Amino acid sequence: RLLQADMAGRMRTVLPTLRSLVVGSRCHRRWFSQGSLPAQPKSRVAQFKEELAVLTAKAYKGGGQERIDKQHEKGKLTARERLEILLDEGSFIEYDQLLEHRCAEFGMEKQKYPGDSVVTGQGAINGRLVFVFSQDFTVLGGSLSEAHSLKIQKIMDKAMLVGAPVIGLNDSGGARIQEGVDSLGGYAEIFQRNVLASGVVPQLSVIMGPCAGGAVYSPALTDFIIMVENTSHLFITGPQVVKTVTHEDVTTAELGGAAVHTKISGVAHLSAENEIDALQATRRLFNFLPLNNKEQAPRRYTQDSRDRQELSLGRIVPDDPNTPYDMHEIIKKIVDDNDFYEIMPAYAQNIICGFARLEGRTIGVVGNQPLHLAGCLDIDASVKGARFVRFCDCFNIPILTMVDVPGFLPGLSQEQGGIIRNGAKLLYAYAEATVPKLTVITRKAYGGAYDVMASKHLRGDINLAWPNSEIAVMGAAGAVNIIFRGLDATRTKAEVEKYERLFANPLTAARRGYIDAVIEPHTTRTRLCMELDALLHKQLSNPWKK
Repeated sequence: RLLQADMAGRMRTVLPTLRSLVVGSRCHRRWFSQGSLPAQPKSRVAQFKEELAVLTAKAYKGGGQERIDKQHEKGKLTARERLEILLDEGSFIEYDQLLEHRCAEFGMEKQKYPGDSVVTGQGAINGRLVFVFSQDFTVLGGSLSEAHSLKIQKIMDKAMLVGAPVIGLNDSGGARIQEGVDSLGGYAEIFQRNVLASGVVPQLSVIMGPCAGGAVYSPALTDFIIMVENTSHLFITGPQVVKTVTHEDVTTAELGGAAVHTKISGVAHLSAENEIDALQATRRLFNFLPLNNKEQAPRRYTQDSRDRQELSLGRIVPDDPNTPYDMHEIIKKIVDDNDFYEIMPAYAQNIICGFARLEGRTIGVVGNQPLHLAGCLDIDASVKGARFVRFCDCFNIPILTMVDVPGFLPGLSQEQGGIIRNGAKLLYAYAEATVPKLTVITRKAYGGAYDVMASKHLRGDINLAWPNSEIAVMGAAGAVNIIFRGLDATRTKAEVEKYERLFANPLTAARRGYIDAVIEPHTTRTRLCMELDALLHKQLSNPWKK
């Protein structure tokens, strides 16, 4: 009984305490379930991720929505939109998205943008690797800073390291004046890489806005320049400077627009009506090219048989040797699928340069154009042809030369302009080239121009002629007037006919081995495909030079 009384006393003491604990526990559960716990501090990683997300979003916005809208109002795309069109979907990998300039002068410390004024990285065009940069005009006018230059240098160095082409989309107001010599040094660093990459990896420039001052020399050092009509400009000095120095009133279009550089100066190779067309043209050009100078261009499947014979080829060249015709028509009927991609079509139209394919293999095509200056070689044609031939030689692209040339263009302007010096450039290019060289003479091959246009004497691998071709020092009438001075009309006519019998055909050249075969025009494609097969593993090198 004493024990029971003691236990009852203890329970009376403990029960209030137990009741308070139970009630407290219920309150605690309600308090916890209502989220009333004090907020825990975010981890350092979580804070960094939030900051990174903000910076990434800012980088994607470039100079901000207002400037993007202004860009669109001008009919121009943003730097990132251009890359989306140029590259295969989902292939772009960006570098240095957060890189910022370090300039603190003239209030520049308050104008910092992640990635600065250029977007750089790697991507793919039809599954093949390419390195790209796209200048962003919405960020400080796309001006080149030290940071901007470093980003371009990095992707150019990577391209050289792995052997991949570089494509630059140019839209820049020029050097960032606030950075002074750092900006100028940035240009020079890019120029140096352009030179080192020349002939090693293909370099393509697309001008999509202003490109002035020192900035123009980087595109000039690349292999191909494509401009957008009305919105792109290339010039050393702008209209205001020109007016100050020379008192000439000129517009930006007159000074450095697409029409000027594709038709008059020859600085640009192609122009497009708008930016989308320019980017599609760049993709198409890229498809003809190898990744670097150690590889072959990609071979494309075609159903166009080598045995296809174009009987119409025998009807294109007129019987009258002085009647013009369009060499484009002959080229398209010979190559795969009538697909010929002409380079510099509006400049020096007396010579044709471009890319095509034979049985899926890329070839470079050079041809005289009788529709312009009768196909004569002049200063502009020589320079245009020489640069194209040397590009093909650098990148293992066989060269097909279609010849109908009456000689070099005579005249005071040509002599004073340096036709000797410039004509020698085309001669040098053909003589130096070690890639397979295939030549077809369709009609005339006169004088020194015969030698220059990939003749057998310049290590031509296969030289073919159509039956109506003429290989001579000059035309019959001119030759007779020099050989026989003062003859009467009857005697002159007889001598002209004699000269034509001797030289107005390819027989003499064939007898001496300067022509490998005289072929019918409709068999040209088949013969060229067979010869290209045989020359596929050609090995030829020039003497070592410093």
